[in-house]
Amino acid sequence: MNMKLIPATFFAGLVLVGCGSTKTSNDLATALPIETSINLINVTDDKAPVVINPGRFVTETVTYRLPRVVQGTYAVSDFGKYVEAFKALDYDGNELPVNKVDENTWTISEAKKLDKITYLVNDTFDEEKVGGIGKDVPFSPSGTNIEPENYVLNLHGFIGYFDNLKNSQYKLDVTANADFARTSALQTTSSKTSKDGKTVTTSYFAPRYFDITDNPMMYGNLDVEEFQVGDIKIVLSVYSPNQVHSAKSLKETVFKMMKAQKAYLGDINSTPRYDIYLYLSEGKEDSPKGFGALEHHTSTVVVLPESMDEAEIAASMTDVVSHEFFHIVTPLSVHSEDVHYFDYNKPTFSKHLWMYEGVTEYFATLFQVNQDLVSEDDFYNKIMEKIQFSKQRYNDAMSFTIMSENVLKEPYKDQYANVYQKGALIGMCIDILMREESNGNRGILSLMKELSNKYGKNKPFEDDKLIEEITAMTYPSIGEFLNTYVVGDIPINYNNIFAKVGLEIGEGKVETNYILMNGAPIVSGNPEAGTIFFTDAVAENSFWVENGAKPNDIIKSVEGTTLTLQNANTVLQKIFSWKPGNEVEVVLDRAGEEVIIKTTVTKTFTTGEGLMKNENATEAQEALRKAWLKG
Repeated sequence: MNMKLIPATFFAGLVLVGCGSTKTSNDLATALPIETSINLINVTDDKAPVVINPGRFVTETVTYRLPRVVQGTYAVSDFGKYVEAFKALDYDGNELPVNKVDENTWTISEAKKLDKITYLVNDTFDEEKVGGIGKDVPFSPSGTNIEPENYVLNLHGFIGYFDNLKNSQYKLDVTANADFARTSALQTTSSKTSKDGKTVTTSYFAPRYFDITDNPMMYGNLDVEEFQVGDIKIVLSVYSPNQVHSAKSLKETVFKMMKAQKAYLGDINSTPRYDIYLYLSEGKEDSPKGFGALEHHTSTVVVLPESMDEAEIAASMTDVVSHEFFHIVTPLSVHSEDVHYFDYNKPTFSKHLWMYEGVTEYFATLFQVNQDLVSEDDFYNKIMEKIQFSKQRYNDAMSFTIMSENVLKEPYKDQYANVYQKGALIGMCIDILMREESNGNRGILSLMKELSNKYGKNKPFEDDKLIEEITAMTYPSIGEFLNTYVVGDIPINYNNIFAKVGLEIGEGKVETNYILMNGAPIVSGNPEAGTIFFTDAVAENSFWVENGAKPNDIIKSVEGTTLTLQNANTVLQKIFSWKPGNEVEVVLDRAGEEVIIKTTVTKTFTTGEGLMKNENATEAQEALRKAWLKG
């Protein structure tokens, strides 16, 4: 599982307030599955009852845990802190002694008498209004929602595991309203309707605890579409509280995107089924605010603003979901022992986030120009944005392998999001270097195919030997690059790389964005007044200049929505996603005078660094560029 954040997350804190092997155990007297249940009927105050029946133990003490960290999030989530009323019951219904060891761990004495464990689970979406994203609240797509109309069941938030029993089979029963739609890729074994026809209990089977965490579910008033992309069955589940968007309206976007991805990947083995769960946030105080996605091996959970229009949500789905789908390459087919033998309580992390997240993000960017979904200029702009972000917002001289291995610790954890910027650029550099060494015939996709063939989903690589193996499989220049710029702490000179394909970073008139320019926002916030205003940088943005905006203008409303510090992430994301041709209206406050901008969006430009073609490029450089972009 790996996660992808979208640019809205950059605004928080910048403008405003500011992704060891399990042992065989003899703890159980039987080999029956661990029986678990979640009841979505008897929910009180957004708390769902959970029952765990592990079978009979033969030891005096057992330990039960919910995950402290889940794969792909690279952050502490502490799902145990959302558990209340934890009880261990014997076969006569009496409570057994329980010691809560830490936020996520319970030790049960007299375990030979243990019949079952019961507890209530509170959802995490509601907690975002209290602490906010990045305040020890799980990233929304990894979180949980318990509401009358919708249930986001990331099962790692509901079901835990017993020490040394993570390889045990699981049976899961989910009881819910009979009228609810329900989707999950987890194997369904049976379905039973109550006598009054009002509830349905669906039974699922998981071969081991990993499969519990790797197969999210969504229940409720959903819109679901199923369709084929080649040999893959796609199941798209959409929850739009105000029915602004639907699975049917997004089906063509997802189909076109995944068809292009399949064409780009070629003969890489894929999954027979892929689930996409899209939760659209309506922007209320208790709505989720962490926009992006969390990848699982054969599915992804996505959270986006419901306020996006059709074009905006199509673009975001293409960027975000394509990234997640490319994770079928890594870490599904290529991963280290840290991933293969993941410890949910005390995890260790691979040194190679540049590959898991960076190369995946690079694929999600490159395939769009490779398959003619975007123009070359749009691709160059995206690459330039990543260069600017990586240099301005993160430590460009930090070793990427050291950061990856220590991603939960300071000062490294604040550098994590650079995997989507510099991590992707590392993938790009390796791609161009391999194209140069092979006369255009090999690139990083072919390297990942070779690694996939060597390892695959059931065989992890040794973390410390990966760069050595990649060097042996490719060229000495690749090993030199990785050791110098990925293991080492020397910033990459991108112009040296771009020169090989007849490109250069130069100063001039460059296309930019309506809210972010040269990697930095052109607005700031006044916490005391609760307002958002344009900075001096707005004077360098052609769209705003042409429409009369000036530095220090307070943005009162955007397209009828009053802009506040509380909803700024959502509203600024909308401006970020504007496309030429959109009809927009922005109301400004200039020293007490109201200024109304009502116009059609046009492309916007500024003076700054841009990635452009070198007029003196040789035929060989242009041929290499074609092999890189279209090979």
